[in-house]
Amino acid sequence: MACADVRAVEWWVRGRGSCGGSCGGSSRLLACEPWVRAKVHRDLWLASHGIVRWLVLRFVETSGLRAMGSCGGSCGGSSRPLACEPWVRVARAECFQMGDFNSSSMEDDDMAAPLFERQLRKNYVQRAVDITILLLMVSLLSYRLVCIRSHSGDGWEVKTWQVAMGCEAWFTFVWVLVVSTKWNLLRYLTFPQRLLQRTRELPALDMFVTTADPELEPPIIMVNTVLSLMAVDYPGAAHKLAVYVSDDACSPLTFFALSKAAKFAQLWVPFCRKYNIEVRAPFQYFSPAAEQPPSAGGGSNSPEFQQEWKHIKNEYESLNRKVEDAHKKPVSSILSAGEFAAFANTELGNHPPIVKIIWENKETAPDGLPHLIYISREKRPKHHHHYKAGAMNALIRVSGVMTNAPFMLNVDCDMYAHNPHIALHALCLLLDPRSQNDTAYVQCPQKFYDGLKDDPFGNQLVVLQEILGQGIVSIQGPFYGGTGCFHRRRVIYGALPKNVDSKKKNARSMDEISLSDFGSSEQFLKLVTRALKDESGAEKDLPSSLEAALHVASCGYEYGTSWGKKIGLIYGSTTEDISTGMTIQSKGWRSAYCSPDPPAFLGCAPTGGPASLNQMKRWSTGLLEILVSKSNPMRATLLGRLQFRQCLTYIWLLIWGIRSIPELIYALLPAYCIITNSHFLPKVHEPAILIPASVFAIYNIYTLLEHFRCGLSARAWWNYQQTARIKSACAWLFGVLSILLKVLGISDTVFEITKKEQSTANGQPDADMGRFTFDESPIFMPGTTVLLVQLAALAMLMLGIQPAAGGANGSGLAEVACSLLAVLYFWPFLRGLLGKDKYGIPLKTIYKSAALSTVFVLFCRFSSVGLHQ
Repeated sequence: MACADVRAVEWWVRGRGSCGGSCGGSSRLLACEPWVRAKVHRDLWLASHGIVRWLVLRFVETSGLRAMGSCGGSCGGSSRPLACEPWVRVARAECFQMGDFNSSSMEDDDMAAPLFERQLRKNYVQRAVDITILLLMVSLLSYRLVCIRSHSGDGWEVKTWQVAMGCEAWFTFVWVLVVSTKWNLLRYLTFPQRLLQRTRELPALDMFVTTADPELEPPIIMVNTVLSLMAVDYPGAAHKLAVYVSDDACSPLTFFALSKAAKFAQLWVPFCRKYNIEVRAPFQYFSPAAEQPPSAGGGSNSPEFQQEWKHIKNEYESLNRKVEDAHKKPVSSILSAGEFAAFANTELGNHPPIVKIIWENKETAPDGLPHLIYISREKRPKHHHHYKAGAMNALIRVSGVMTNAPFMLNVDCDMYAHNPHIALHALCLLLDPRSQNDTAYVQCPQKFYDGLKDDPFGNQLVVLQEILGQGIVSIQGPFYGGTGCFHRRRVIYGALPKNVDSKKKNARSMDEISLSDFGSSEQFLKLVTRALKDESGAEKDLPSSLEAALHVASCGYEYGTSWGKKIGLIYGSTTEDISTGMTIQSKGWRSAYCSPDPPAFLGCAPTGGPASLNQMKRWSTGLLEILVSKSNPMRATLLGRLQFRQCLTYIWLLIWGIRSIPELIYALLPAYCIITNSHFLPKVHEPAILIPASVFAIYNIYTLLEHFRCGLSARAWWNYQQTARIKSACAWLFGVLSILLKVLGISDTVFEITKKEQSTANGQPDADMGRFTFDESPIFMPGTTVLLVQLAALAMLMLGIQPAAGGANGSGLAEVACSLLAVLYFWPFLRGLLGKDKYGIPLKTIYKSAALSTVFVLFCRFSSVGLHQ
């Protein structure tokens, strides 16, 4: 009977597979059904002989359930894998105690188990919907082609249909790129416990934090990010961690905040390790909403813990007050101390390099604090500093001469480590034998804390990262996002994958990289050679490397080198992250996507209209800079090793700005047709109207369901649709104009820093933060103009002052519906026309937009004269 039970369990587990407990509903696998769990439970406890109990357990541990779902004990609730159930753990321990088998065999299995698993999501329904939409769009283009010559009327009406067809052809092309990107959806499952069992000693890790303006990026936000990184879980190897902070503003306030943070870290980091604190950014852990101390990680809520919690909280509040008070005081009061003498004669954009060791783990204690180092690279007025890319390259060089870790993590100053085990998760993807030779970096998704309800500005990008993000992962890997990314140092130094033939695709092998490309510092060049050979560690202690660090942080160090061209982050674009990632992948490297639960990093999303639009403008400008440069994805595919589908994905991303032109024209077509009493869509009574109507209905219903699947509301879906139209008409359009001015040599692009917002006093977002705000920027003119044009067209329709239509060619219900939909999309601008202060559109913007809309109406009236003669 026992043997039959064993065979049954084997069939259930191996024959049917497992999802690791992550499935749910009717789609879950048989091995995860409750009755199967109950059957295994009964077999484990009722089998009379120990060997039978062991065999059943072996099926649970070594077959699909364990391989796909082991979580190292960090899971919880009904979703955890069967191998992590308490009764399975008890049974396993009992088997060891009974001596029924050799324990070394189980340890050997642990050593051989993969550090990560790939899960390919079944998306047959999504593919069917995507293909259906594509076929409908092609059908609409075919309808245009058939009707465009037979269409009766003047040449202006034919031109209207030609313009509509051109826009729809562009939309079809973009949709082909989208379908190609999300055809396969892939996610990774990582197993940090296996890493700790397999790896005797964790590798060194350098962590970079970049900040550029203490006014737009408050130092207390940067301090919390630094503290969360210093407290990450790195068992037995904390002395191998180093945190570098790049201050591009050379602000004594930033250095002051870091100095105070280092003292607080001596209390905070041991507290987090002792009680296994999960949230290791103090401003979140001690949020005003948490009036009572939360339970410690182990579930203990002892008086000792509560007493320490109160003490640590008081110390953090003291730190916060000191930083805020220093921000209010004049700089001279901060510079009075001797340690701030280096900042005495500095100016913004004109100062020597500054490198200071704020904290050093001198005893190299495994349970000590990571190194903390402050860097402000040299800046001079006549030297181009290349914005964030230049700061990152300076960080790479300084860290290369001081600690020279084989792996590097970079985050923005507001992206704190929310998951304390994130370094272990990322190393699972970098150290597994399957990925060790071809995975260049591990990118974590950008997620945000204190997000506004229903994402009124559509900038949290939840669905974009969940759907399209997983699609990109299945090709050659995700883009480098500029923050939350773990790099191999030797990849940043220009090395190629070991499986790439350097004689093909114009690639260079590691041996062909000239050391002269890295600069003139002899100490740095020695360590570069070690890094390229996968040998980590610096030769000297931190203080003895300060002179070399200052040398490589000077503004003239990069002259005559390949920094920014072939080595480090690539220059030439304000989106240096995308350009760098594409350059790396064009050499044959792949990238991986790490999205653990809880999220790896959390940052603050921009709020208000100006901040959101300016960020999108900067992104679209930088992406277009890459598209028109020599380092575009087409060239990387033809002359490099960038895969074709990955090239299509990059094209989809880089043409964000260009999409604004056809979308803006298509948004104006309904108003044009109403004013001229013509039409660009089939009449309601014509069967052909079902084609565009079906595209509109299917697309919107499916995107709504995607939002539901990501746990978002219908209001969040509508906010995303609304802000997508606003960003396209305003931010993306200005990105195109910026590139045109740069190409014509009239002006150059400028890197604009996004303002980082802090939580309100009660720890909750301000109720008015969800309202759309305006300023004097001309970026709001296109949206205001589109709205005024639509209102003018609808007013002319209601007043009956349209020109007479020829036959049945007048504007119809479809054009009116599209015009009303455009008004709904730009509803925040309609409210802005009536609003006041920052919630109202400035009068100058309204006057300029009114003038532009008047010109458009006059143009429509002029074209209608020839249209209906």
